[in-house]
Amino acid sequence: MFLYLLIMGVSAFTIPPAEHMVISENCQFRGKHFKTDFKVEGEPVVLRCPQVRYWLGASASPHVNLMWRKNDSMRVVSGKEETRIWVQDGALWILPAMQGDSGTYICTVRNTSYCDEMSIELRVFGKTEVSLPVISYPQILTFSTSGSLVCPELSEFTRNKTDMKIQWYKDSVLLDPDNEKFLSVRGTTRLLIHNVSVEDAGYYSCVMMFAHQGMSYNITRNIKLRINKKEEETIPVIISPHQTILTSLGSRLTIPCKVFLGAGSHSTTMLWWMANNTNIDSAYQDGRVSEGQRL
Repeated sequence: MFLYLLIMGVSAFTIPPAEHMVISENCQFRGKHFKTDFKVEGEPVVLRCPQVRYWLGASASPHVNLMWRKNDSMRVVSGKEETRIWVQDGALWILPAMQGDSGTYICTVRNTSYCDEMSIELRVFGKTEVSLPVISYPQILTFSTSGSLVCPELSEFTRNKTDMKIQWYKDSVLLDPDNEKFLSVRGTTRLLIHNVSVEDAGYYSCVMMFAHQGMSYNITRNIKLRINKKEEETIPVIISPHQTILTSLGSRLTIPCKVFLGAGSHSTTMLWWMANNTNIDSAYQDGRVSEGQRL
């Protein structure tokens, strides 16, 4: 529903009049963005125009108009921060988000010779009906190691911030800062988990405060942590040969080497023969003895 000015060194985008009817004739629709944004009511939402990066990479068209609108509206309005919805640095801001904001948003980018559009879907859930499986970001750690969870999609709110503070919850319970197993890394969006166990799997929430025009808002991200088993390296075991091999002088001899490599991938396992602690190619440079193909 909005227009904006994005400045990249020089003025890359210009703003049409403050309020007007949408004109999208001769615009090429590039489709719907693959990712649907799931957010919680009462919190800030930032939508990025999906195709802007392609336009910024086109040096032939430095002056571009960009416009946002919701698909059920034919009007666009200027992006002034005095309103609940505005545009800033190439993004559509909604603060705070309401369930009625759910829907499809269309970003239109045009210059004097070309115009294209792309849509992005937003779904805003009420706080009493939030479905964790739907709005959670999947992350994976490995059993019996140490690893980090990352509070995702906070870049719009953390730029130029050095005093960032994030609170972490597991299953809706605030993690004890004195618990050495969990460490919220100061100044980052990471939660370090020491010696990951099966019990660490489940739902985590990271919450950051965001202030705007004298008001404070929570930004919540939910994470579903899955624990993967640690892949154990199998030590190769030589099955044969183990005994002295008898043969006739001058006859042809093939000695198979059978090795147990376990149930995992065998492609990275190296096998080779040696004669008197010397590689076969060096010990028998005449080629009388050679290694066969691996089966």
